[in-house]
Amino acid sequence: MMTAKAIEDRYDIEFEQIGCDEDHVHILCTAHPKIAPGQIVRVFKSITARELFKRKPDLKRDLWGGEFWTDGYYVATAGERADLGVVERHVKNPGKPKEELRQLELF
Repeated sequence: MMTAKAIEDRYDIEFEQIGCDEDHVHILCTAHPKIAPGQIVRVFKSITARELFKRKPDLKRDLWGGEFWTDGYYVATAGERADLGVVERHVKNPGKPKEELRQLELF
């Protein structure tokens, strides 16, 4: 089983915070500058999908096209001058209050 610690050790990535919203995941991590942000996303998506399909074999059959993750992603980097506290709070507590999400369901 591939754990977050195993991913960190193998790929030289350190996960600071992971938070989930209704339809996406927020990850705050640190990595060596030689590792491209897109590579971090590919590693994370690949390993987590493989582990989920291994643990829940019916999941792959139930998904359209058999893929767990969509192709898209958003990456932002934070430098030394960034307020990491703000980023950490957003990753830990992502999304909008449930009342606001219900409004979005109307569209």
